[in-house]
Amino acid sequence: MLLLVLTLLISGGRRVRHVEYLRSDPLVLRCCGLKRLPSGRTLGRWLSGFDAAGLTKLSDLNWLLALSVIREARIRRLTLDVDGTVVSTGRKVEGAERGFNPHHRKVPSYYPITAYEANTGQVLSVLNRPGNVHDGKASVEFVWALIEQLRAGLGSGHVLEWRMDGAFFRGDVLDLLADDRSMEYAIKVPFYPWLGLKQRIMGRRRWQRVMHGVECFECRHRVETWGRTLRMVIYRKRVFHKTAKNFQLDLFDPDDGYYEYSAVATNKRVTGRTLWHFMNARGIHEKVYGELKGGLAFGCVPTQSWYANGAWQSLSILAFNLTRGFQRTTIAPRRKSNRKRRSIWRFESIHTLRYRILHRAGRLVRSGGRQILDIGTNAVIFDSFSTIEKRLKIT
Repeated sequence: MLLLVLTLLISGGRRVRHVEYLRSDPLVLRCCGLKRLPSGRTLGRWLSGFDAAGLTKLSDLNWLLALSVIREARIRRLTLDVDGTVVSTGRKVEGAERGFNPHHRKVPSYYPITAYEANTGQVLSVLNRPGNVHDGKASVEFVWALIEQLRAGLGSGHVLEWRMDGAFFRGDVLDLLADDRSMEYAIKVPFYPWLGLKQRIMGRRRWQRVMHGVECFECRHRVETWGRTLRMVIYRKRVFHKTAKNFQLDLFDPDDGYYEYSAVATNKRVTGRTLWHFMNARGIHEKVYGELKGGLAFGCVPTQSWYANGAWQSLSILAFNLTRGFQRTTIAPRRKSNRKRRSIWRFESIHTLRYRILHRAGRLVRSGGRQILDIGTNAVIFDSFSTIEKRLKIT
């Protein structure tokens, strides 16, 4: 049944009932090891049978898969992006609450959180949560559990780099990350009035160039509320219109444009320019969410059961990691690392993968007592399938 759900997600199914469209497909039957496929109702009842122990086993399975990729890549510095996303639900779905849902404010939702390792392109963990939780406050236990897993699986010889948005700028999160030399963090800083960052900007006269239109300066800023002195790098980006992210200071002339301001708290020993590119790459995690929701049905809610929906999210993550593992073995070229910490393999989206490989026109024919997949005479398709076959045989 696990293989069936994974096959359904990878092939493009978005609802449990879409399994009916795979019923007569011999390749799906062969992949799942079944003589006939269950109905959508049977698959829904199977998902509803999940409990907390079943979710833990699914998480462990995904963790073992991701851990093997990290070991194979032989990287000593892991870049971890932690963030949550909104999944809208129905009113009768178990565990759904009204909360942070910017596009549908009155619709109940889930607010799952994931941890993404940027170098290998793997989603390490996922935790489903009600929609009314605070992303930063509810993430401390999640981050702590992830640290324990990484230490247990990889030992203490790895450096963990954490990239987080402003919701994670909290005293308890810094207490967890700042006092360990093997962990580095870069966290966006909200412009809270009690921080006093605006006064620092108003008193600043000299800025360092980062790139065209972007400047910065760094300082040691004391946060009295937490009793900590943090290294902060404050950026300004020149724009020519008012936006929700900027505020105009008296010392700047509006005729020269406006500035959007941002700040990053970090303990990394890098320049402001390197830190700017490092933090901008946090958007890769948003692209991963886009692929999960648009391509692997992560944003769908198959049942009204809390544990069944959590299992669906875990299976979506597992399907994502499996497709990336397939590409890494067969068609994904390796590329050099850079300061953005992008993945060391050039992955294609699941939509491109389906177009190139899964949704090709073909038929099974029997020749010489063997079943053969006939895909026609297109030389490009033939070369692609031949390359994949050879690399799978090598591994």
